[in-house]
Amino acid sequence: MREVAEELGRWWKTGEPVGMATVVATWRSAPRPPGASMLVGADGTAVGSVSGGCVEGAVYQLAEEVLASGVPVLQRYGISDSDAFEVGLTCGGILDVFVERVDQSGFPELGEVLDAIRSGVPVAVVTCVAASAAGGGAAGAVADPAGRLGRRLIVWADRTAGSLGSVRLDDAATDDARGLLASGRTGTLRYGYDGQRRGDELTLFVGCHASPPRMIVFGAIDFAAAVARVGAFLGYRVTVCDARPVFATKRRFPEAHEVVVAWPHRYLAAAAEAGRLDERTVVCVLTHDPKFDVPVLEVALRTPLAYVGAMGSRRTHDDRLARLREAGLTDLELSRLASPVGLDLGARTPEETAVSIAAEIIAARWGGSGERLAVRGGRIHHESPPAAGEEQVIGAP
Repeated sequence: MREVAEELGRWWKTGEPVGMATVVATWRSAPRPPGASMLVGADGTAVGSVSGGCVEGAVYQLAEEVLASGVPVLQRYGISDSDAFEVGLTCGGILDVFVERVDQSGFPELGEVLDAIRSGVPVAVVTCVAASAAGGGAAGAVADPAGRLGRRLIVWADRTAGSLGSVRLDDAATDDARGLLASGRTGTLRYGYDGQRRGDELTLFVGCHASPPRMIVFGAIDFAAAVARVGAFLGYRVTVCDARPVFATKRRFPEAHEVVVAWPHRYLAAAAEAGRLDERTVVCVLTHDPKFDVPVLEVALRTPLAYVGAMGSRRTHDDRLARLREAGLTDLELSRLASPVGLDLGARTPEETAVSIAAEIIAARWGGSGERLAVRGGRIHHESPPAAGEEQVIGAP
């Protein structure tokens, strides 16, 4: 992917147009994921891949045609097509490939996007890849009465550039793209022509350039297994850490991306020093043991993280606060601690508790109040995530 981005930037800077084919959706055993791209230059040079070789020839030819005409095309390849064997996609997979012409006049924001990618700043490129006057937004749809096809909106955490052709559509796409961007996910969205969420005339592809945020769960207990499951479901890269090797096993935490046997505070301090944490990282301390949780909370509360929660009764919480104050933590640092962890849902089981914790994390990420939407007025989606260092932690002392 980096090679493709760098080559695209080189062509763009020199003013040369390029045909770009991007996988925007897949089904079954498609060989490449959404976001995989292939470039075709005016000189015939090809860079990248959309199928690992299966349909490259057909896509190459289509990219040359689009490069010449400037008219974008969404094409479906797969075993359901009568010519599946002719183009070579015999693996049983199906993929939608969007092919467009990219140049400085049509994509003036590309330089900013590439700079963000190089510097590790999360950015999403939202492109209208299908438009249909009759609805459906299916691959191959060509009706586009409002001229939406191929239009782009660039979304950062704190600003946007470009437009999809409607303020209402831009607002809806920005809200949803930031949700995908926060979890590091690439995918498609569907709306009506003016951003109606019940409509499906438009299909937008959201190409997210951001690594998934991290969730670190300390304490290898049954509640940790449930939290790891819901964390993975929300798009986090989940690490479970415990100093006891008999409990910290991959078999007990199959949904976690990694299971680490280490003292929690040493692991977290090493991760922070190595630059493996950022302001999207969430930490859940479920150890119930002062010799584990107090040292790791010392590190966590002095590190700029999105969320720090600790499980325990109110009595445990009071004892924990006293120990942390003795360790030298300030009231400002302690105010970042969500303890007892989670929102008041009346949870009893590990799974219900995990939902409660996840709800608090989501509220902290987007500035939600934690109240029932039925009793609140105004917008459902908040306009922007809280600024770093100003996140709202529901239930904090």
